[in-house]
Amino acid sequence: MNYLSGLEVLLQPTLWIFILVVVFLLRSVKFVPHNRTFLVERFGKFRGVQEAGLNFIIPFIERVAADRSLKEQAVDVPSQSAITRDNISLSVDGVLYFRVLDPYKATYGVDDYVFAVTQLAQTTMRSELGKMELDKTFEERDLLNTNIVAAINQAATAWGVQVLRYEIKDIVPPQSVMQAMEAQMKAERVKRAQILESEGDRQAAINRAEGQKASVVLSAEADKDEQVLKAEGEAKALVAVANAQAKALVMIGEAADTKAGQKAVQLELATKAIHAKEMIAKESSLVILPDGATDAGTMVSQAMAIIQKITNSTSAEISSKPETTRDTAGPWDTAE
Repeated sequence: MNYLSGLEVLLQPTLWIFILVVVFLLRSVKFVPHNRTFLVERFGKFRGVQEAGLNFIIPFIERVAADRSLKEQAVDVPSQSAITRDNISLSVDGVLYFRVLDPYKATYGVDDYVFAVTQLAQTTMRSELGKMELDKTFEERDLLNTNIVAAINQAATAWGVQVLRYEIKDIVPPQSVMQAMEAQMKAERVKRAQILESEGDRQAAINRAEGQKASVVLSAEADKDEQVLKAEGEAKALVAVANAQAKALVMIGEAADTKAGQKAVQLELATKAIHAKEMIAKESSLVILPDGATDAGTMVSQAMAIIQKITNSTSAEISSKPETTRDTAGPWDTAE
């Protein structure tokens, strides 16, 4: 009885309609993730593009033909051989960054846009490397990457793809070229080291010469200052001596103007006269004394005359003698 009642329930049309409605709803509702798009076809013909969010399709009539990501994608470009302008074979690989701008063209314009862009990047890279010499490929990577991106974008526009960047990962030349490059780099380093060493020697020589020049100049200036100071000191000494002598003469004159001073002067003159006579006695064995030599005034006058005569005689003899004679003879040598 229960079995028959269950079959009756299953055969009721309302249940089947309910099941069909649930299946229809499940197949018609589509949730598109953010930054993705669904391409919908109706009976095999493109109907439209569904953006992110809640979308609906007609089950069994429409279908999602393609699911395209609008995010930036990175694809490795396999290593490949390329020949430079100076006929050097290189092994080059890189990374390609691109994104889909037009899902319709990326789906219906090309069979596999990732494969197409990768192949285009390889061929473009070979073409660009063929325009450059080996040294330039290492020095101008940025320019090479820019040229490759520009060339790829010209062809990839029809596929609805935009290439953002292309980065070369490795450029590997043959082993022989690597050895030659290393030898060249070593020679350049040796050359730079020698140039720097010679520049250092040159600068050191210049510094030494400038130091010696400055030392000579400073020494000359020091000698000059020393001579100037010495001359100034001697001049000041002469002035001081002259001032002292002038003061002494003034004091002597003031003292000699008195009676006691006159007696002192006479005594000094008499003393000098006696000394002069002693000198005459030493120079000659014969001394003639005039009369009245006992008088002090006469004696002073005679002494002054004798002193004057001795001075004049000595000056004349010294000037008339030869150079050798003056060198060997004493200042008081006279003929008897």
